[in-house]
Amino acid sequence: MRAYLIRRLLLTIPALLMLTILVFLAAHFIPGDVVDYIVTSLGPQAGGRVDEDALRRLLGLDVPVYVQYGRWMGNIFLHGTFGESLIGKWSIEERILGRLPVTIELGAMAIAIALVIALPVGIYSALRQDTATDYLGRTVAVIGMATPNFWLGIMVMLFPAIWWGWSPSVELIRFSEDPLGNLGMFLIPALILGTGMSAAIMRMTRTMMLEVLRQDYIRTAWSKGLKERVVVVRHAVKNALIPIVTLVGLHVPLLIGGSVIMEEIFVLPGLGRMFLDALDKRDYPVISAINLILSTVVLLNILLIDMIYPYLNPRFRYQ
Repeated sequence: MRAYLIRRLLLTIPALLMLTILVFLAAHFIPGDVVDYIVTSLGPQAGGRVDEDALRRLLGLDVPVYVQYGRWMGNIFLHGTFGESLIGKWSIEERILGRLPVTIELGAMAIAIALVIALPVGIYSALRQDTATDYLGRTVAVIGMATPNFWLGIMVMLFPAIWWGWSPSVELIRFSEDPLGNLGMFLIPALILGTGMSAAIMRMTRTMMLEVLRQDYIRTAWSKGLKERVVVVRHAVKNALIPIVTLVGLHVPLLIGGSVIMEEIFVLPGLGRMFLDALDKRDYPVISAINLILSTVVLLNILLIDMIYPYLNPRFRYQ
């Protein structure tokens, strides 16, 4: 497995390079640049007094795109830094390190909520197939899959404020300062993300459990008089987990996209809001740095899933 892991890590490098190139080019294809944003923000009166060409030379935007990309990658490989923002000249990695815990906490809570909801409901629906409980679970799952997260987030922000004058806190509560307040702040957006994710996982759990429960070795376990809990937990669930783990891993990129929207709706200072702000200002180094971080997380997540397979099924062997 060690050789396989090394090969996969080496293959991750060209994949990341390709992703950074695509995102860097895509960001430059957006109409306008950071100079246009600066001139616009200064107002029409100051627009005529700003030497835009000189400002582009100062920011390094007067050279071709591939030269800009080379400079950015050179900072990473030669100096171990993402450089500075084009607006404000603040350190990109320091700002990312300050906001990354917010995005990680939101994503981790959403995954935990999704698994806590999906696994028990999916297993119980499979054990009680075609009962009222099974139909209820499947109906809720379909509704959850069909409901857009961004719409639900907006409704949660809008109607409680209109009806009861309540709205979530817009000021970040640090876990070190108030653990309960911090968890309460992240609970609603994590619930919205987690419930949407749990719908697909619940359906997959039910499907795989039904398939496993029809296998001969499960019938043998029932015939031996083993208790239902032992048959389900010890024999059925473990063999049904591989597709479920795969599905959870495939939802991580979708979860990152959903986190961007939830952070914007609930005013959470994470990487998602930072990315949208950089995209609006055409701050190319910040856009590329955040994309590199999130792409690395997605690729390592895929690698982690592959590493879990042999522990779930000993028949998996990596050479």
